[in-house]
Amino acid sequence: MPNPASPFPPAGIEPGERWRAPYACRSSLSRGRLIAEPVSATRGEFQRDRDRIIHSTAFRRLKHKTQVFVSHEGDHYRTRLTHTIEVAQIARALARALGLDEDLAEALALAHDLGHTPFGHTGEDALDECMAGFGGFDHNAQTLRIVTRLERRYADFDGLNLSWETLEGLVKHNGPLLDAAGRPTARYAKTGIPAAILEYQEKQDLWLDSYASAEAQVAALADDIAYNAHDIDDGLRAGLFGTAELRAVPFLAGLLDEVERLHPGLDGSRQANELVRRVITRFVEDVIGEAQARLAALAPADADAIRRAQMPVVAFSAAITAADRDIKGFLYPSMYRHPRIVPIRTRAAQVVRDLFARFSEQPGLMPDEWAAGCEGLDQHRRMRRIADYIAGMTDWYALDEHRRLFDATPSLR
Repeated sequence: MPNPASPFPPAGIEPGERWRAPYACRSSLSRGRLIAEPVSATRGEFQRDRDRIIHSTAFRRLKHKTQVFVSHEGDHYRTRLTHTIEVAQIARALARALGLDEDLAEALALAHDLGHTPFGHTGEDALDECMAGFGGFDHNAQTLRIVTRLERRYADFDGLNLSWETLEGLVKHNGPLLDAAGRPTARYAKTGIPAAILEYQEKQDLWLDSYASAEAQVAALADDIAYNAHDIDDGLRAGLFGTAELRAVPFLAGLLDEVERLHPGLDGSRQANELVRRVITRFVEDVIGEAQARLAALAPADADAIRRAQMPVVAFSAAITAADRDIKGFLYPSMYRHPRIVPIRTRAAQVVRDLFARFSEQPGLMPDEWAAGCEGLDQHRRMRRIADYIAGMTDWYALDEHRRLFDATPSLR
């Protein structure tokens, strides 16, 4: 008899066809929404989550939020939106190969960056610094705030009222937040679990001491794969480094050798595209193989068996983990700390700090919907509202607000 928990599709299922493994999340078995809603006649619960995310205001703002480069660099560099679309594509491919729910994996991929500030990680670091005395700033916690309270589109509730499985995946896609003893895991050992997560946890238990679903783990790995690939592509396009420098990473050197062997004399642009394609393919194929091996060993009977496991079931192999580490080790000094980028990041951080300081002194300078009732809040809640407002800004809007409030605004060129 076939193993019901097998990570491999039954005989006769061709690559690319839909197949659902026993350990996949199922819309019909969802733990539901905080506020009960009638079942849709045409869509499953995870489809509805995905659609609500796509139609949200926060999702549209991703178009004008940057990753590493500010938008002045040119039209071909990634924004948060184009990155998110790439993550969703990879997540769906992984989910289909592993027999998971593609709609849930896609919903998590589409929502994973909603909480990011303007100016990429630079803006997040600056806002976290500004909020140091008021609980800090964490983009994952901010994503939860957006989808559970800050979006205001529906008559019956604030937020998007997403399913339990989607909220769980957004909060825990990088692993458990608490250990078995109820202590924060390594990521939050110093700062503690963000207040936004703890506040929501009181309303709906998201199992903070367990892993998330395999679909959430897929979305997390898809994010890593997309980051590596597009940062290599953007760095090459911007001239921050060339293929010769990339050869310092053995994994990339091997791929470049393969491209040159198969396509000798290829022009630089096509060579870069062939390299990026191979990075994505190798990483995706590795995740599928490693996940299949882990799933075969665990033999999970259902989605909760994935959550109760002692380790992730979707992961890189040891060899690709080393390649991932080497690529990130190259990109950090060669791209994120490049002499051309550091001054831009410094000025972008100053814009965020200036805005926070000014709104802290004069909350009434914010738009009416944000300023209303702000003076009556205690200091912590007032600072959090200011952080919510700034975090929601696009790069362009943050610069426009700075020009409105200050005589001189830094150039991000």
